[in-house]
Amino acid sequence: MTSFAQHMAFIGGGNMASAIMGGLIRQGMRPDQFTVVEPFAEAADKLLKDFGITALRVAGPALARADLVVWAIKPQIFNEAAAPVMPHTQGALHLSVAAGIRTDSISRWVGSDRVVRCMPNTPALVGQGITGLFACPSVTSTDQQLVEQVIGTTGQYLWVQQESLLDAVTALSGSGPAYVFFFLEAMTEAGVGMGLSAAQAYQLAVATFSGASSLAAASKESPEVLRQRVTSKGGTTYAAISAMEAAGIKPAFVSAMQAAEQRARELGDEFGKA
Repeated sequence: MTSFAQHMAFIGGGNMASAIMGGLIRQGMRPDQFTVVEPFAEAADKLLKDFGITALRVAGPALARADLVVWAIKPQIFNEAAAPVMPHTQGALHLSVAAGIRTDSISRWVGSDRVVRCMPNTPALVGQGITGLFACPSVTSTDQQLVEQVIGTTGQYLWVQQESLLDAVTALSGSGPAYVFFFLEAMTEAGVGMGLSAAQAYQLAVATFSGASSLAAASKESPEVLRQRVTSKGGTTYAAISAMEAAGIKPAFVSAMQAAEQRARELGDEFGKA
């Protein structure tokens, strides 16, 4: 792997950090090119077992080697976690995975304007994620290329030009896997009620979501047209869609995502004040 970063630091070594590190290691980066701060023993032990990376329990001078610092922590602890890191990393590019925390707060806490925010989702754990990205004006094109190289190991990405749009990304794709799992639960429950075993119903539901998504990705037609093609009037699919329309499923689903967007804005207000 040809990398713009000779050394990377991760503040937090949980699932999303592991997904990124794992992808980079598969592409040629060495374990000694990472410095990870992870205070929790279980997560630190997993990093050592999976990647041969010995995590620091507290931030220290070793972080000064980092060209890129990835903030893979919960939003409510960002400010506290940044304080011991900032003296060592002000010259680095900073990439935040923390939901809701805006770049003005991040810049203030890390002591740098070279900040990129991203909103990934959990399919990144299997290399099938989609990540929304926003860059501050001080982030160079070379910085953006590095971020793309790093995030590209977890799946697809897209840049947005307004930071506020990351709240919409959060609502659609960041939280989106949970919506899919919710529908998988319902389809499995329905299948069992119709006489299938739970395993059979779940296999059918998962394969249907996966196949339909692949078909949509490969097609130039809109989802509305694709839906219409399998919805013959008076047929089984028509009966199902009519029942969902009568129950108000679509407007309820839109309202649910609007609630997620609103909560993303609230997180920025709530945890970005310090």
